[in-house]
Amino acid sequence: MEKHNEIIGYEKIEKFNPERTQKLMEHYRAILELLGENPDREGLLKTPFRVAKSMQFLTQGYNMDPMEILLSAKFKEDYRQMVIVKDIELYALCEHHMIPFIGKAHVAYIPNGYITGLSKIARVVEAYSRRLQVQERLTTQIKEAINEALHPLGVAVVIEAKHLCMSMRGVQKQNSVTTTSDFIGAFERSETRQEFLNLLGKDLH
Repeated sequence: MEKHNEIIGYEKIEKFNPERTQKLMEHYRAILELLGENPDREGLLKTPFRVAKSMQFLTQGYNMDPMEILLSAKFKEDYRQMVIVKDIELYALCEHHMIPFIGKAHVAYIPNGYITGLSKIARVVEAYSRRLQVQERLTTQIKEAINEALHPLGVAVVIEAKHLCMSMRGVQKQNSVTTTSDFIGAFERSETRQEFLNLLGKDLH
């Protein structure tokens, strides 16, 4: 593993597989050439290395276990009201074009004897979003992980995101927002689902 960028008063630690980094560098150098660029010119000399590191960071969710994250902070608690973690920032790469989609996730569950640390909900979003994704699958994966780990009375997940593949290419619609949702258990009842949406305190796109 590699460690980079120690600065006075700040230490940035990045971990990468050296063999994978080398292979990615070779491929990205070839891509630059196929695009008509000169990978030996000054501005591009380190680009294959930078992109190799960047892609490993952007897809680090493959190395995260969402179930392990949730179970690492699973506590017995007799609380049966709604727990909501909203406005969780997410950054993912669309698997169709490998262009980012960026947005926020709103996650709720109703405990059934067990709760998890609030930060673990955000980490589950991170674990699934840092992969090649589609928003629909991402929404369901978050719901299913929480449901399987905690066996709650219900889980609700809503994601709002802007897809750069729509604004940078294709139809080039700059302000479009995609909203996906998935509900299970108590949230399948319209009154519980509406309470959740009301508690979000905003109009969804």
